[in-house]
Amino acid sequence: MKISTKGEYAVRAMLDLTGQSHNYPVPLSNISIRQGISLHYLEQLFVKLRRARLVNSIRGPGGGYVLAKKSSEITIGDILRAVHEDLSIYECADGNKNKIQCDKIENCITSILWQRLAKHISEVLDSITIDNLCKENKNGGQEKGVRHAFSFSI
Repeated sequence: MKISTKGEYAVRAMLDLTGQSHNYPVPLSNISIRQGISLHYLEQLFVKLRRARLVNSIRGPGGGYVLAKKSSEITIGDILRAVHEDLSIYECADGNKNKIQCDKIENCITSILWQRLAKHISEVLDSITIDNLCKENKNGGQEKGVRHAFSFSI
């Protein structure tokens, strides 16, 4: 499994929003500047995040985006799924038999490994909230270009 730029930017933007909002709308242009992400790209991501009910948009002067739920209720898994990030590590690991192209699936000796690994990855992503990450990051996601180094055991 490889998280794409789309997934990384969505997580970074949500962390930035969490660290900045304090219940006030945050314009995407501010997130764009702080995170070094194209405003146009952020607009596309936030359409998906809004459809997934992770953020709400506030129109008009002083408008922007706010979290739709408490930051302790939004997981990294929620964000990645909202932007259609593929979290499976192998075609057969997501359990969708219609997607499987492999002709050995019925007798595959490794498919159980991939399915277990995919389950654990999903559990880890669903156990980490943006609130957790903001508390771990003393900068609250505000510093431009910060790369987070987290270690997870599966």
